[in-house]
Amino acid sequence: PPREPRALRRPGAAARMEEEEEDEGGGGRRGTASPAASARFVRCLYAVGFLDLFGVSMVVPLMNLHIKSLGASHTVAGIVGSLYGVMQLFSSTFVGCWSDIVGRRYSLLACILLSALGYFLLGNSTTVFLVAISRVPVGIFKHTLSISKALLSDLVSERDRPLVMGRFNAASSVGFILGPVVGGYLAEFKGGFYQTSFICASIFLLNGGKLYMLPWSEENSSNRDHCQDKGTNSFSAKSNHDLHLKSATSRAVTNSSFFQSPWIQVATMLKKIKGIACSDLWDVLLVRFLMSVAILLYYSNFTLALEERFGVKPLFAGYLMSYSSALGVLAGCLLGPITRLYGHNTYRLLLHSSTFTCMLILLYASAPSIWMVILSSTFLAFSTTIGRTCIIDLELAVGGNEASGTLLGVGQSVTSVGRIIAPLLSGIAQEFSPCGPPSLAVGLALVAIVIMNANKQKYRSHGSVKLKNQ
Repeated sequence: PPREPRALRRPGAAARMEEEEEDEGGGGRRGTASPAASARFVRCLYAVGFLDLFGVSMVVPLMNLHIKSLGASHTVAGIVGSLYGVMQLFSSTFVGCWSDIVGRRYSLLACILLSALGYFLLGNSTTVFLVAISRVPVGIFKHTLSISKALLSDLVSERDRPLVMGRFNAASSVGFILGPVVGGYLAEFKGGFYQTSFICASIFLLNGGKLYMLPWSEENSSNRDHCQDKGTNSFSAKSNHDLHLKSATSRAVTNSSFFQSPWIQVATMLKKIKGIACSDLWDVLLVRFLMSVAILLYYSNFTLALEERFGVKPLFAGYLMSYSSALGVLAGCLLGPITRLYGHNTYRLLLHSSTFTCMLILLYASAPSIWMVILSSTFLAFSTTIGRTCIIDLELAVGGNEASGTLLGVGQSVTSVGRIIAPLLSGIAQEFSPCGPPSLAVGLALVAIVIMNANKQKYRSHGSVKLKNQ
């Protein structure tokens, strides 16, 4: 039989027992995978991302209308609507860390099923109180996309990660484009909101069943055989070799952690979070925060600003935003050629896309005509999609894949803080001018670019930089 690669050989019976233990646990972070099995998992996760946002986007645009139909005031509707964001802010990091401890399979299935429960309760909500109750499980456990991204980072090599993440974001964006159309159509019927909520819950159950039926253990049992091959597929021997090395140190804990005491799991989670808090990842998270707020400021008063500046009706603004979303899907599909053009240098690509984003927002803020707005929106869809994927890839590269769930959770929490702060900053900036929010966004983007330039030496070889305190 062919010899194992030198990096994968472990002398002694203890090493062989360790390999067997790694292969037995289907619920933990998987070490290596066959090309076919990995590709199948990735395609399944693309479908999960599409269906996830398709179902959610059917319901969310109708939420405030449903709450007000139950007799609530605008203030109460706003409070109920904000519950989700507040709970996401505090739960993102912990759920992401939990997925590192108990494994992607258990955590992802739990989040999907509990999210389905939330939307099922929403479909039975006949009072504002029941609506608020239904948002609790969704607000705490609706981290299916973050855990799916963490699972993708487990399945593919670091070189292929931007391409796969870009395609996953593109698939999710397609669902986000189609969902509101279907939800709006169903809302025209009597009891349409309730039907839409039940359909959304059914979609989550479908995603859970699809993931449960995947051959997780079979994928693990063929690890060593496929690590010996030297294919050229993106999920080839090199990818398997990298995945085996990055998962070997964590599998001993992961396989049995789901059945451990909750106190042990909490202690492990706090230790992981402390490791990230004491790491040198602050600048990456700060760049993510600044760019997120900048983009949110751009969209915060988009419809109102177009009406005040150019006399454009809200319908046209809606079409323009849908047009930008469609271009974002295309940008996600083009990430592969773009990253190859940059020699898989994520830092350099992020720096250039952030600079381009800053210039385009400035062009929008100073646009003399609607045609300049259309031009800036066209290219902004590409730069923001590329930047969003690159910042996630840089987080994982700098932080290391052993805590990918925690890292993605922390990043999601940072973005949630941006969603809370951006409306406040937008309201203050609009007091001065309709161009106030995008002008402030330009300033924040410039600060992010300065931070990236100041730390460029650190990221020239970002693939070798890891958390110091993991």
